Amino acid sequence: MELFRLTIKQAQEVVRKTPKQAGELLQALTKRIGQVDSKLKAYVRFNPNHIQLPKRSDQNAPLLGIPISVKDNMVTQDWETTCGSKILKGFVPPYDATVIKKLKEAGATIFGKCNMDEFAFGSSCETSCFGPTRNPWNVDCVPGGSSGGSAAAVASDTAIAALGSDTGGSIRQPASFCGVVGLKPTYGRVSRYGLVAFGSSLDQIGPITKTVEDAAILLNVIAGHDECDSTSADIPVPDYTSFLGKNVKGLKIGLPKEYFAEGLNPQVERKVKEAITVLRDLGAGCVEVSLPYMKYAVAVYYVVAVAEASSNLGRFDGVQYGLRAENSNLRDMYFETRNQGFGAEAKRRILLGTFVLSAGYYDAYYLKGLKVRTLIKQDFDRVFEKVDLILGPTSPTPAFKVGELTSDPLAMYLSDIYTISANLAGIPAMSIPCGFSRDGVTPPLPIGLQLMAKPFEEGTIFRAASAYEQATKWYEQKPKL
Repeated sequence: MELFRLTIKQAQEVVRKTPKQAGELLQALTKRIGQVDSKLKAYVRFNPNHIQLPKRSDQNAPLLGIPISVKDNMVTQDWETTCGSKILKGFVPPYDATVIKKLKEAGATIFGKCNMDEFAFGSSCETSCFGPTRNPWNVDCVPGGSSGGSAAAVASDTAIAALGSDTGGSIRQPASFCGVVGLKPTYGRVSRYGLVAFGSSLDQIGPITKTVEDAAILLNVIAGHDECDSTSADIPVPDYTSFLGKNVKGLKIGLPKEYFAEGLNPQVERKVKEAITVLRDLGAGCVEVSLPYMKYAVAVYYVVAVAEASSNLGRFDGVQYGLRAENSNLRDMYFETRNQGFGAEAKRRILLGTFVLSAGYYDAYYLKGLKVRTLIKQDFDRVFEKVDLILGPTSPTPAFKVGELTSDPLAMYLSDIYTISANLAGIPAMSIPCGFSRDGVTPPLPIGLQLMAKPFEEGTIFRAASAYEQATKWYEQKPKL
C-alpha cells in the first residue's frame, strides 16, 4: 500500500517498526498534495519547510511521527490562522490551542491547515476567502461544511487524519458528503481553548478519519479536562479503542420518525434503512421513537448560533488582529475594516445575531430560542431513557453542486436539519459511510449514517459504528482522482 493511503493505525505500526518511515510518510503526503490538491483546494496553508519530524524518542507516544491536518480555526503557534477570512489575514498566534498541544505531546506532526467556510459559517465550504473546496468524489460538488477542507483532505488521502469543529453539523455533514468518519464529541469532552469561537455553547472539536478505529485513537489523545476552558468537563476519559470489535447484541437503537419524513432524499432513506437491517442482523434491537421538538431545531439554532456569533466576532475590528483598513479616524477604520474583512455570510450572521439580541427583540427571539432549546434537550433525555443510541441520516441529501445553493441561504441552512439538534442538546454524534447514491450521478456520491448517544457515552457509538463498519467495509472504497 502507498504510504499516503495509510490509516492512523497502519501508520502507527509502520513508524514503530521503521522510525525513518515517518519522514517517508511526510514526503508521500507532500507529493500526493502536489498531485491532487489543485483540483480540490482542501488546504489553505501547507509548507513542507514548516514541518519538523518529532524529536521525541518515546516509542510509546500514540501518534509518534504521524502527520495530522487541522481546520484553520484552531490556533497554531507561529503559523498563520485565518478562519477562511480576509479579516484575519496575517494573524500569527503566539500560542497553540490545547488540541494542538496535545497532538504534539502525543508525537504528531501538524501537517497543514485545511480550508473552511469563513468563521465556520456555512454548509458547503464555499464562503472561504480562499475560494471553495471541492468534493474528491465529484469535483463539481461541494464537500460539505464548514469543515469541508478537513473532510476532503482525509477522503483524498492528502491527510492521514484531521481535526474539524462542529457547531451545527460541521464535522458530520462533510464527513457524510466525503465518505469518511466524523465525530462530534459531547460538549465539554474536548477543550475549546484556542478554537476561534463561532457559537460558544455549541462548538466542539472532533476527529475526521478514514475509519472508526482511527477516530477512537485520535479522541483518546485530544479528549480530557482543560483548566484553560471553563466549559471543559472534569470527567475521566476511557480508552475508546476498548469499545471496538464488540458485538451489538442487546443494544437498543431508536429510529426517530421525524428523521424519515418529507424532505429526505429517497436514495439516502434507502441506504440508511439498509444500514438498519445490517444492525438488526448483527443483534441490535431497533424501535421507532419520536423527537417532536426537532422540527424547531433549525429555527432555534439560527437564533442562538447567530447571537453568539455576533458577540464573538465583535473582537475583530482592525485593532488587535489581522486586517486593518487605512483611514484617518478610528470610527471609519472600524467600519471599513469590518466591511472589507468579512464576507457576505459573516455579515448576514452578524446582522441577524445583533438583531435578535437587541432591545425589544431579545425576549421574543433569543430568550424564546433558549427555552425551546431546553425542550429539544428534554426530548433526547426522554428517548435515551428507553434506548442506547439514536440512528438516522446525517444529511437529507448527498453532496450538492458547487454554487447550487449559494443564492438560497435558507435552503443551505436546511442541509443541517438532522445534525443541529445534537449540538443544541450537547450530545455526542458520529457520521459513518453507509453507501452511495446512484441517482443518475457519475461517479456515485457517498451517503452518511448518523449515530447519537447520551452525554459522554461516545463508547456506545464506537461499539455500534465499529460493528457496522466491519460488516460493510464501505471505508475501503476510495474516490478516483
